[in-house]
Amino acid sequence: QVQLVESGGGLVQAGGSLRLSCLASGSTFSRYVMGWFRQAPGKEREFVAAISRSGGNTYYADSVKGRFTISRDNAKNTVHLQMNSLKPEDTAVYYCAADPSLVVFTSHSAYDYWGQGTQVTVSS
Repeated sequence: QVQLVESGGGLVQAGGSLRLSCLASGSTFSRYVMGWFRQAPGKEREFVAAISRSGGNTYYADSVKGRFTISRDNAKNTVHLQMNSLKPEDTAVYYCAADPSLVVFTSHSAYDYWGQGTQVTVSS
């Protein structure tokens, strides 16, 4: 099993930036595909970004492509989500998730382990 703890959320004005981090513990981090998801009030949890075990492949939702960057440091058991040019519609609770599969999935149902979430609020 792996435990995940997110940090870095907060309040930012539209056009600003935030960097989310997720620290993993309890298992070999490099054995997991890592993903970021978000959930706004009254909405379904949605895929934001994912990264392969080695970090060599990344995937993004169309809504964040070109603005967000996912990265990982397997030596430090961390995955990051750099969020630039933030928009009010990016406001949500952001979750880090881990999947032991070899393939990168964008569906939240594929991920076995979840953090507690961190709030991101973008004001207009």
